[in-house]
Amino acid sequence: MVRVLAFCINAQEHLAFTKGLCAVDEPDIWVRTLDDRLALWIDVGEPAVDRIKKATRLSPAVKVYSFNSKSDVWWSQGRARFNELPVSVFQFQWTSIQALADLVQRTMDISITITGDSAYVAAESGECEVSWVPLQVA
Repeated sequence: MVRVLAFCINAQEHLAFTKGLCAVDEPDIWVRTLDDRLALWIDVGEPAVDRIKKATRLSPAVKVYSFNSKSDVWWSQGRARFNELPVSVFQFQWTSIQALADLVQRTMDISITITGDSAYVAAESGECEVSWVPLQVA
């Protein structure tokens, strides 16, 4: 669901999900230009600094959306090294992500409204608001 939310936040032409976990050299979401150049790399989770360093060499724009319960520890350990890279890092609030996960059903229709740094998600099984904090903006 966090991948879907990151996709909606960055909605634009040519934005696509990649093969995901089975393609470790690819981001979770990307934008490729018409001449097949990488224009945007989006990772969801808490990637290693070395992975993001590589991403910044491959793509002119790199974004990371962190959401895990240990996200604060990940950020405090890697912050100094991330500050050296041209990458934007955002953190979702873990309790909001848990509320979003509670809405998931095998088949579902959802509506997502994004305003500023928050998204309002409505589904048949309920609704929640998910906000994020920019930790670093490139």
